[in-house]
Amino acid sequence: MKNQNKKLFGIFTAASILLSGTAFAETHNFIALTHIRVIDGTGNLPVEDDTLLFDKDKIIAIGNNIDLPPHTKILDRSGDSVLPGLISDHSHIGLMKNIQTGPEYYTKDNIKAALSQYQRYGVTTVMALGLNKPAVFNPIRKEAHEGKLPADLFGVEQGIGVPDGAPPLKIGTQQIFRPATPEEAKEAVDKMAEEGTDLVKIWVDDFNGSVPQKMSPSVIEATIAEAHRHNIRVAAHIHDLADAKEVINDGADIIAHGVRDQLIPNDVIAKMKARHIWYIPTLQLDEATTAWAEEQTWTNQAFYKAGLSKEFLEQINDPAWRNAHKKGKEAAFARKSLYINLQNLKRLYEAHVNLGFGTDSGAQPLRIPGVAEHRELALYKEAGLPPLSIIHIATENAAALLDLKDRGVLAPGKRADLLVVSGDPSKNISDVNNIVEVWHSGHSVKGPTQ
Repeated sequence: MKNQNKKLFGIFTAASILLSGTAFAETHNFIALTHIRVIDGTGNLPVEDDTLLFDKDKIIAIGNNIDLPPHTKILDRSGDSVLPGLISDHSHIGLMKNIQTGPEYYTKDNIKAALSQYQRYGVTTVMALGLNKPAVFNPIRKEAHEGKLPADLFGVEQGIGVPDGAPPLKIGTQQIFRPATPEEAKEAVDKMAEEGTDLVKIWVDDFNGSVPQKMSPSVIEATIAEAHRHNIRVAAHIHDLADAKEVINDGADIIAHGVRDQLIPNDVIAKMKARHIWYIPTLQLDEATTAWAEEQTWTNQAFYKAGLSKEFLEQINDPAWRNAHKKGKEAAFARKSLYINLQNLKRLYEAHVNLGFGTDSGAQPLRIPGVAEHRELALYKEAGLPPLSIIHIATENAAALLDLKDRGVLAPGKRADLLVVSGDPSKNISDVNNIVEVWHSGHSVKGPTQ
């Protein structure tokens, strides 16, 4: 790697830049991060004291012997590390504001504010996995793809639930399909394909018995088959092993939450691996259910508190609220789910099953955009994964799950979505919280505590 990095690769060659001279250079915004530790997202060991050269939204070169173009802005980042921007494979946008949820919050301003917070926390690509209103979402997604918003945005359009069942959220009728029959399910998929959905999402379980209906096997099968007919992949919301088995057997491509009722048997793991099924554990979903009420140590750290609204802070500082949310059926269910989820993540990691990265942030007020993603990194470590593997999952793997080949790794020609932190997160994953700056579409923002 070091030998390759001594050369200038990518969109331009050293000769083309130098021969074109000053006029060429002045039309480009070349920026060089020098004396920086490069953690490229592939799982390879970092390269120390390197230089990363980029121009607006593309990486031009990485190496320790680069001839920098004229007028390059040089930023000395001695002691810092650069890694690809984090990629969330499972989040939601426009479903909440502060501590309130409802369809009235699905607005461009609210979505843009959420994307700004994701960016401040180093999340530069977001998959909004369902419950999107196409008339609002599609123009915003287009702007995001054009680099006009703080983070890039992909999404499932509405998604498919069931009548009187999941998802049990305050959402508008234009944000969800609830087919009662296989024929209605196919029609819903056809409509989502016409709208340009990036994936299809199905909600399969009954939310621990809190809703009266589950999705029928016939609707699951019809939805997946119709989506595949359109060459669109399917992500399935599940909780229990039985539902995971169901969607795996019917051909689902992505398990959108961890299996949390029991350990996944070896034969199911083998089937997931053989079929190249992706698995997003969303560990923080259950942690967040009790963590704020329990006042876990991390909840009082400035890095995490910087992402909280005034209303949220008032809520979690209320002793009555804390007492109500740290005990009872829901709290016990969340703790057990997280305990099993951590074990299943480690088993799947050791079996080399495809692992994605996401948290369900933005779906409920307790799951804070950006904050949840950094807690997810810490929970991967708690599960027993090494730091370089965690970074690899949250960058290159997360991009691969979304079939995005232009990001997730630091290499010439790739997007310059960059997370710069002080310290070395390849050794200590908590250093990823020491955000110096985040680059996206040629612009940088400081971290939440800068």
